[in-house]
This record gives sequence, structure tokens and C-alpha cells, in this order.
Amino acid sequence: MIPNYTNVHIKFKLDNVSYKHEDLMEVAYSYVKEGEPYQQELGNFLLDWLDEKDYVIAKTSGSTGRPKKLKIKKEAMVNSAIGTGDFFNLSPGDKVLHCLPSNFIAGKMMIVRAIVLGLELDMVAPAALPPIDYEKDYAFCAFTPMQLKNFAKYLKNIKTAIVGGGQVSDAIIESIKDKKPQVYETYGMTETVSHIAIKKLNNFDGSDENTRSHFKTLPDITVSSDQRNCLVIDAPHLLDEKIVTNDLVKIHSETSFEWLGRFDNVINSGGIKLYPEQIEKKLRSLISQQFFITALPDDTLGEKVVLVIEDDTNYLDTSIFDGLDKYEKPKAIFAVSKFVETKSGKIQRKKTLESIKNS
Repeated sequence: MIPNYTNVHIKFKLDNVSYKHEDLMEVAYSYVKEGEPYQQELGNFLLDWLDEKDYVIAKTSGSTGRPKKLKIKKEAMVNSAIGTGDFFNLSPGDKVLHCLPSNFIAGKMMIVRAIVLGLELDMVAPAALPPIDYEKDYAFCAFTPMQLKNFAKYLKNIKTAIVGGGQVSDAIIESIKDKKPQVYETYGMTETVSHIAIKKLNNFDGSDENTRSHFKTLPDITVSSDQRNCLVIDAPHLLDEKIVTNDLVKIHSETSFEWLGRFDNVINSGGIKLYPEQIEKKLRSLISQQFFITALPDDTLGEKVVLVIEDDTNYLDTSIFDGLDKYEKPKAIFAVSKFVETKSGKIQRKKTLESIKNS
């Protein structure tokens, strides 16, 4: 017997065609058998979503360790979809754009939102610049930071956009600050069934001035921190128990926090704790190539700050570092022809650093 929470909303459409449960199963089979790679991913997920099991299998990105397969309850995914729909005022019949891979949680949730909320979902191949019909208007879309960067001039066609899967640079934020659509950065992970908090990136008014760096949780989700100052998430409608993360945060209230970086990445240089992600944010608009900040052992400091850049040369004008504090300035620069990345395109810092140590 098919669980009620996988029912297909009467107003759901995929690429302008309405489907009932059985019809959608047939489409999913055809995609798996004959579709393009992105359609095969969609087909495989639809077959999982529409079957009798009460869970689906989702993979973590693997950016901070080995990718893991997790059982995600379908009921939790439905609750997440409803929460997003309520927060962003999505209504049955709204057109939404899906341009993410369907084999990770962010892409899966775009599909679930459409099926549960009765949205009209347009599916396109994931790409740095999604190949969409630029004459169409959409109520909602989810992007990666790279997609948002490339898509900025076309945002007039979208009412609300969310961006996740990586840090959003100051340069990207600058490019969208005067755009009409509302753009939000999201915080979440596979374990939390996509995003549990959002941060507004543009169209600020006076009341936003002091909270531009704050993530605000969605309804019925609260946060706290542990003894390491890492985020603890309490979302009873999504999780069986609280999740303790490795994300360092500054808690402002039980529904508001600032993200500082990963506990695993913190550098202790001469007794000073440094957050690589915060240093990277200062440099991101000044360095065009991919890069990251990390540390290597040092006899004097314990750990010294280094910059790793994806390039054929390690030369950078030293004036780039003028805006950094004394302890934040890299003591060395290393060039790597190609970073080690996950399948979803996230840099694997530890593995890339190991390639430097072993070279």
C-alpha cells in the first residue's frame, strides 16, 4: 500500500504535463531507461519516492569526510517541503525551476516540494549556467553559488531564489544587491532534509541592518551550541533527535545564529584561533581562481596559515592580503593544478592538502 504522504498533488506538473501516481511511475521508468543522465537521476529518485517504503536513501556530499548513505524518512521530507512552501508563500500552480542534480538532497527536495505542494516543475540539465527559457517567469528556484553568479542578470524572471551548497562570495552578493527578486542563502545538510535556516542576501531595509550575517531558522526549528561552540539543531518534525554539528557558530537567539566555519578547519597559530572560512570570505573578491585557506605544522607557531590555489603558479600580489589581520596573512602559497573534489564539486581540503605534503 502506497503511503498517503507520497500522494501526487492534483496540480503537480512536470515539464508542463500533469501526472497521477501511476503515470509518474511510468515516466520515471522511461527516464531511467532512455533519458539523459540528469533525467535518469530524476527517474531513479521518483521510483524511490513513489514506492511503498517509508524512506529514501540520500548521499552526503563528502566535502568533510567520506560520503555516507543515509535513510531519510519520507514523512520528514514532506514536512520540510511544507515548511519551505509556507515560509516562501508557494501555492499550488506556481511555476518552479529545477536545475540541480537529483541525486543529492537539495535536488531531491525540489522534486518533493513540487509533488507535495502542487507546483509546476520545469526540469533542466544541471549546469554552471542552466539552459532555461529566459522568457518564462518562476516563483521559486534553488541555485549553487556558481549558478547564482552566472545567472545574476536573469534573476528578473524569478520571484524568490535560494542558494546553498557552498559559501556565497561578497562579489556575488554585490551583483544581486539591487535585483528585484528576493535571494536567500540557506543553511542545511542531508541529515536535516535540506535547509533549516535562511539568510537574506539582498533588498535590505532599515530593520535588516544589524542582522545581515544572521541565519534565521524556519518555523518550529530551534538552535543552540555545545561546549565547542558548534551548532546543535532541534527540529522535531524533521529529526528523531537533536543533531550536533561540527559547524562553529555564534548564537544570537534560539532561532538566529552566525556561521563562522568548520570546527575541523580551525587553525591554532601561536595561540590565536583562526577561522579559514572567514579569511577566505575577505579574499574571495580579490582572487579569481579557486583557493582555500588551511594550515601546516610549524615549529614556532604550532600551525602556520597557508593558502592553496588551483593554478600553475603560486604567485599572488602581496597587496591582496592588506585587508587581513596580522595573524590571518598566509605564510606560504601553494599551487595545485587540480583540487580534489567531491562528485558534487565541493573541495576536499584534507585530500588536496595531502597531495601537497606528498609532492
